[in-house]
Amino acid sequence: MGWNQHRRTYGPAYHSNGTLTGRRYADEILRPHVIPYAGAIGDSFVFQDDNARPHRARLVENMLEAETIQRMEFPACSPDLNPIEHVWDMLRRRIAARPRPPATVRDLEIALLEEWNSIPQSLIDNFIASMANRCAAVLAVRGDHTPY
Repeated sequence: MGWNQHRRTYGPAYHSNGTLTGRRYADEILRPHVIPYAGAIGDSFVFQDDNARPHRARLVENMLEAETIQRMEFPACSPDLNPIEHVWDMLRRRIAARPRPPATVRDLEIALLEEWNSIPQSLIDNFIASMANRCAAVLAVRGDHTPY
């Protein structure tokens, strides 16, 4: 499951079955979603992913370089302040609170997409607006644990 965020709005979620490899990341995520989106945004586009192996595969690195897509650094041991982490947690809690938990992977995918689509934009706005406070908290504890 992935997401995109630009200018305080969130876009559609997408789901990929099976193990994500560098090839699948390039073919199913970067080529059809990221590269066209980057082209539409222009020079101000900055791409962020994490240090997962598929994201760092040589073919992915080569593709991003060939497309001149600027990548935001993601230090290996950095605190994860990304607002999407709150959304993942909220989705997990919403799925767990359902009267009938999903019984199959397909049921889970459907439930996640239903919950994803029910998230109010104002909640996403609040997560994004809290970034300054989260960054200040991390700096205050020199990268140690924060309540965020």
